[in-house]
Amino acid sequence: MVSQDRDPPINNSPSMQRVKVYRLNDEGKWDDQGTGHVTVDYLERSEELGLYVIDEDDNETLLLHRISSEDIYRKQEDTIISWRDPEFSTELALSFQETTGCSYIWDHICSVQRSIQFNSLSSKCSPQRTLFPYADNDEAYHNVNSELRELPPVDLSTLHLIHKIILDSGISDQMRVAELILHDQVFLRKLMDLFRVCEDLSNRDGLHMICKIVRGIILLNSPPIFEKIFGDELIMDVIGCLEYDPDVSQSHHRDFLKEHVVFKEAIPIKDHLVLSKIHQTYRIGYLKDVILSRVLDDSTIANLNSIIHSNNAIVVSLLKDDSTFIKELFAKLTSPNTSTESKKNLVRFLQEFCTLSKSLQMVQQLRLFRDLVSEGVFDIIRDVLQSEDKKLVLTGTDILILFMNQDPNLLRSYVARPEGSSLFGLLVKGMLTDFGDDMHCQFLEILRNLLDSYTTGLQRDAIVELFYEKHFCQLIDGIALSCPPTSPGQSVGKDASARQIGKQGSLKPEILLNICDLLCFCVVHHPYRIKCNFLLNDVIDKVLNLTRRRENYLVAAAVRFIRTLVSRNDEHILNHIVKHNILKPIIDIFIANGSRYNLLNSAILELFEFIRKENLKILLKHLVETFWNDLVEFEKFPSIYSLKVKYEQSSESSGLRNASAAIDTRKRVDERALEKEEEDYFNDSDEEDSASAAPNANSTRTLSNGSAGNYPSARPGGLVDYDDDDEDYKPPPRKQSEVADEDEGIVESLRLKRKLSEKEEPNPKRLQRMPKSSKPNCSLVFSPLCSAQSNAAASACIKNRSTSQSTLSSEAKEYAESNHEQKAISSIDQTRRTEIDSPDHESTPKTSPKSSSDGLPEAIDSRQQDDDHPLITPKPSTEMTVNGS
Repeated sequence: MVSQDRDPPINNSPSMQRVKVYRLNDEGKWDDQGTGHVTVDYLERSEELGLYVIDEDDNETLLLHRISSEDIYRKQEDTIISWRDPEFSTELALSFQETTGCSYIWDHICSVQRSIQFNSLSSKCSPQRTLFPYADNDEAYHNVNSELRELPPVDLSTLHLIHKIILDSGISDQMRVAELILHDQVFLRKLMDLFRVCEDLSNRDGLHMICKIVRGIILLNSPPIFEKIFGDELIMDVIGCLEYDPDVSQSHHRDFLKEHVVFKEAIPIKDHLVLSKIHQTYRIGYLKDVILSRVLDDSTIANLNSIIHSNNAIVVSLLKDDSTFIKELFAKLTSPNTSTESKKNLVRFLQEFCTLSKSLQMVQQLRLFRDLVSEGVFDIIRDVLQSEDKKLVLTGTDILILFMNQDPNLLRSYVARPEGSSLFGLLVKGMLTDFGDDMHCQFLEILRNLLDSYTTGLQRDAIVELFYEKHFCQLIDGIALSCPPTSPGQSVGKDASARQIGKQGSLKPEILLNICDLLCFCVVHHPYRIKCNFLLNDVIDKVLNLTRRRENYLVAAAVRFIRTLVSRNDEHILNHIVKHNILKPIIDIFIANGSRYNLLNSAILELFEFIRKENLKILLKHLVETFWNDLVEFEKFPSIYSLKVKYEQSSESSGLRNASAAIDTRKRVDERALEKEEEDYFNDSDEEDSASAAPNANSTRTLSNGSAGNYPSARPGGLVDYDDDDEDYKPPPRKQSEVADEDEGIVESLRLKRKLSEKEEPNPKRLQRMPKSSKPNCSLVFSPLCSAQSNAAASACIKNRSTSQSTLSSEAKEYAESNHEQKAISSIDQTRRTEIDSPDHESTPKTSPKSSSDGLPEAIDSRQQDDDHPLITPKPSTEMTVNGS
């Protein structure tokens, strides 16, 4: 125990002692209990040491904790010490202001723990402490491990004491005990000699005690100790000690390792270090996985695995550097004189050799695999895959997978060469072969790595071309023969691969599932091959034959294949699906499945949901218009109902777009027609102007009533016709003959205007061109006067004729009068000049009132256009008369 003369409390500077006290509440949060200064001191009325935290403000005690010998303390982030108080079942933590103060208090806690453990051990084993002389207990408190000079001598009488020192010491004492064991060179050897003596004497108590001591030494987890006890001299004796575990029945591990475990040398290994490391690795693994699997902690297991890993690296490194060993290995593998059993052992050794190479560094691994390729390892695997022994074939695939994981280009470059095509064919054949252990997944993995589109270079293109030309049909024929078509018209190609599959019978469901997975992989990675390899060869129809299988996961695989095709969103593929009614088998199985909520139901609903979300209008229309009568009973499913709603929305939007497109098309046609009519109008106008410019030219036309009349030429007197805004102006009456002649001009001008308005759309009125052949005329001098006189005459004429045209409304007359005033003026002026030039003008027949009224509606429209687009501001007729006169 502790002497009566106590050491003074541990005092430090305030900055080092300053801490915050935290307590974990029931909600899992840390509550701040206050800030104070921590010290290590004796508890009141006790000989035990504890932690005191005094509040820095009022000097009250924030924390009083008795230091325990149990391993309950944890140091976190260099400034926090936390523990669970066993007396109050509370989580406590001290957060230090500085790291030095935290380290200082942590060291004293560890020293107190060692002192408690030492006092407990010395009081039980030797009250007089003859083996462990200490000055006093206070000195032991400060430095316990420094006083443990040596271990007790190995003897039957001291086994109990050795057991206590090794097993009952705290964590901090383990390093000191390990140092003492390593320092005593003969301690382990004497312990093993004592084990043999006890075994010869059948001393069960001694054997049980030695077993506990050896197990405790292993649990010290010291790598230098592992090197000693796992050496060739001690390893078997150590395993023998562990056979006498008092907690379990006695086992015979040594007999098993010596008699049942046989070391096979496929190639004789001459290096003794390699042989020693191989044996040691196996025994350590056996000890870890069999003998001590119940008692080893994680850190000890990690150290044992590290030893195994290091031994493997040493073995592989020594063997790969031995050129004669590698050459001898491949010479035996390729030799025809090698027996079948020897070849199997050599292949298994090659597999294990490649597996152990993972222990090497990455650069060394790559160099090793390249050396094996240069020695012809792929040629050997090609021969292995042709073996009748399925286990040997699977061993060959394991080697290929190791190469694919290390450097896939090594295998790709070999398969791309002509001599490697046979290996690729064997891989496809292996995928269709039943190995009984679901090992065909290895072939699927290798093929997917070889056909991966994310790789670059010519090797990928060569492998893809080889697959689709020679081996793609084998997979499709395997599906077709496993699901015979119902119609007699369908048949499967009778090539060699199909006949071979036919002899074997239908493929296992697992193999068919892997084929579907590979086809989906090809659709995603080789989309350019879909049209020439999937659509033209009825691959889709043959895959959909799986929908007639009983296995639901195969039916779901077929649906997943269609889903992968649809996800390409290729219009050619979608049209092919609609044209050949590809979705009908899927709809049939969906209806047959009913309302059962299973994998198949979910796969088909997901397909419908994808079509709706991606708005694949071709499939959307095909589904609703073709199969809605069958799907209407499943309208309760949101995916089915949304499909219908999406179709209706798409139909409405497409109808609106079609209508707008038709309007746009019609508008473009009308615009082109207007442009052509406008061009024709001006061309015709030029010709008429040219004809009217000739002197003494009479244009005789047949009117609507069958009579002939003179067509007035264009008035050369002015460029612009002015509208008469003075509605109240009344010119003096004229003679009847003049009125008749003027009526003829007005009617003829209205008739021409109606014809032109039928050809043209209502466009802004353009300025009339001057005839190209027109020359200066003397009549231009009198144009103002003629215009004024003609204006008055036209107004009187229209007023006299208003009573005879009773069928026209007053508004129509108003528009006609105002619109055709200028035309009338021009016509009257032209008529007068014609009368002067032509002596037989009196014989011209008069136009009936009906013919003049026919042109009024067109005149009304023309008036409206003239008002919207005036060329020159018109003047009042009175002003024009004055100016003209």
